[in-house]
Amino acid sequence: MPPTESKRVQVASSEVAREINRRVVLNLIRKRQPLSRADLARVSGLQRSTISLIVEELIGEHWVLEGPTGRPPRGRRPTFLRLNDDRVIIGVDIRPIQTTVALADVNGHFTSQVTMPTPNDPNVAVAEIVEPIIRACHNKKIEGIGVSLPGRFNMGLGKLIFAPNLRWPDFNLRDPIQQATGIEVEMENAANACVLAAVWFDHMETSNLVVVTVSEGIGTGIFTGGRLVRGWNGMAGEFGHVPLEPGGPLCGCGSRGCWEVFASNNAALRYYSESSHQSQGLRFVDLLSLADQGDARAGKALEKMAHYLGRGMRMIVAGLSPERIVVIGELTRSWHRFGPVIEEEVRAQVLPGGAPPVLIPAHEDGMARLRGTVALVLQKHFGVTREVPA
Repeated sequence: MPPTESKRVQVASSEVAREINRRVVLNLIRKRQPLSRADLARVSGLQRSTISLIVEELIGEHWVLEGPTGRPPRGRRPTFLRLNDDRVIIGVDIRPIQTTVALADVNGHFTSQVTMPTPNDPNVAVAEIVEPIIRACHNKKIEGIGVSLPGRFNMGLGKLIFAPNLRWPDFNLRDPIQQATGIEVEMENAANACVLAAVWFDHMETSNLVVVTVSEGIGTGIFTGGRLVRGWNGMAGEFGHVPLEPGGPLCGCGSRGCWEVFASNNAALRYYSESSHQSQGLRFVDLLSLADQGDARAGKALEKMAHYLGRGMRMIVAGLSPERIVVIGELTRSWHRFGPVIEEEVRAQVLPGGAPPVLIPAHEDGMARLRGTVALVLQKHFGVTREVPA
C-alpha cells in the first residue's frame, strides 16, 4: 500500500473536541430544558467536571440561565438550566406577494412581526426590510438575521440567482442588509428553511425527510443522512421545475409544463377561472372556502391540483425514497380534500420492494419559513442536530 500523505490526515484537536462537547450540551439544553447538570452528564455521557466547565462558560456568555431548583426526595437540590430568551434573532420571509420581518427568541418563539407588500424593485425591498430590523435592534442582543427566499442563491456571493416567481433580477441581497444593520445575515431557500424548522423545532425523528412547500410555486427541501442537501451549485431540490408535460403551460422559469404550473395555488386558480367567469381577484384561500361551501367547480379545480401534486411526488419517491414527506401550505387547511388524492397517486407508483412515505400536512399557519430562519442562525452555534443524543 502507498504511504498515507500526512497532509490529508485530519486529527481532532482538543479545541475541536471541546467545541463538539459544547454543541452537544447546548442542544441537550435546547431540546430538554429545563435540565440539571446531573441530567446533562447522564444523557450526554460526559464527565460531570466537563459538564460543569461547559455550563459555566455558557452562563458566562449569557447563552444559558440558571433556575429554578428541583425538589428531589433526598440529597442536594439540583439547579435547572435553560436557554436565555433575551438572545434574539431576526427572521425575514420574502415571498412574491408579501414580506415578513419578525423577532424571535432562541427557542423559536416570536414576539413581534411586521408584514409588508413585496416591492418589485429589490433595492426598495432592502430599504423596507432594514427599517423594522433597526427598530427591533433597540436594547436587544441580536444573534443574527435569517432570510428565507422563494428561490436559489449563490452562497459565496449572497446573490439571488433563481427566483422566477419573485421576478427580481440577479441581486446581492445579503451585503446591503449586513452593511445597513451591522448584523451578520444568513440566507436560505424557503423550502430548505422549512426543513430546518421541521428538524429543529418539530423534532422530526428521521434522517430522510423531504418538505414540499405549495404556494405561488412549488419548492422542495431535502434532508437525507441527517443533513440538508444543497447540491453542487445550491440548486438541489428544484422538482417544481421538472416538466411533467413538456408541451404544457409556460412556467416562470422559461420552460413549459413544469410541475408547479400544474400543482401550485396559481394552477388551481387557473383551473377555476377556465370554468368560471367569477374568478377575478380570487385568492387561493377563497377557493378553499368556495369548495367547502359546495361550489362544485372549486372542488374540481382543487381535486385536479391534488392529482398533479401526487403525480409530482412520484418523482421524489422514486428518486429519493424519503421516509416522510411534509407538505406545507394553505392547502393543508383542507387536507381532508387533498390528502387521500395525493396518497392514492403516490401509492400507485411505488416501485416493487419499496414503501410509500408517510405524508404529513404541516398545520403551521405560514410560520414554517420564519421558524426556519431562526434555525438558520442558531445552527452556527448549535451545530448539526444528528450529532446530539436523542
